[in-house]
Amino acid sequence: QVQLVESGGGSVQAGGSLRLSCVANGRPFSTCTMGWFRQAPGKEREFVGGITNSGIRTYYADSVKGRFTISRDNAKNTVYLQMSSLKPDDTAVYYCAAEWLGSGIYYLRAPSDFHSWGQGTQVTVSS
Repeated sequence: QVQLVESGGGSVQAGGSLRLSCVANGRPFSTCTMGWFRQAPGKEREFVGGITNSGIRTYYADSVKGRFTISRDNAKNTVYLQMSSLKPDDTAVYYCAAEWLGSGIYYLRAPSDFHSWGQGTQVTVSS
């Protein structure tokens, strides 16, 4: 049974920063591709960014590129989302997701690409 638990959400003013964490348990963390998604009220869940199993490669949605950074610590079974220069449009519930596809590098972007999800953490950015 895979369990993903996010933390670090909160309220911040525009231009501020937050760091989200996601701890994954239940399967070997170093072999999974991790992703971050967000969902604002009335909108579909959208891709924010991802990181490959070794952490060598990261990839981002255009809307957050240059402002958000994903990293992982495989020794701690944890993936991070560092968010800077936050905007009110970044307000959403943020979810981490994991998918195990074996060896190789995979760039997963669609919600349907991932089968394990956290419960989400709220991020609110005020103007």
